[in-house]
Amino acid sequence: QNEYVGYVYRSHEQLAVVAITDREYPDMVAMELVTKVTREFEQRFSEAAISKATQAVTFAELEGFLAKYQDPQQANTILKVQKELDETKAVLHKTMEGLLDRNEQLDMLVDKSNQLSTQSKMFYKTAKKTNSCCIVM
Repeated sequence: QNEYVGYVYRSHEQLAVVAITDREYPDMVAMELVTKVTREFEQRFSEAAISKATQAVTFAELEGFLAKYQDPQQANTILKVQKELDETKAVLHKTMEGLLDRNEQLDMLVDKSNQLSTQSKMFYKTAKKTNSCCIVM
């Protein structure tokens, strides 16, 4: 509904778990959360125990799940790896840009070196011509 999304998981034992998130929360992580909560609840409580309960059943582990899943990248290893890959990719792009800049600078230095070499040869030839007309005693 509008900016919220509801995720529902129903088990074979007639247990349903609902999670409501904003639209930015990853679908895969939300479904993982409701699935894990359902399975943990079913492992802890049998269907018979729940149907015979006279009071509300408390599931203390739920708060732990909710705290863990506040940050989807930390809760889901695939998202965590994807985030690390994205960060590595950004660093790699920055490094490549730096290398390209350095390569351009090296090209400029090579050009300047070639120009200096050419000027040096011209200076040598001019100096040789100038000195050839004079007699050194």
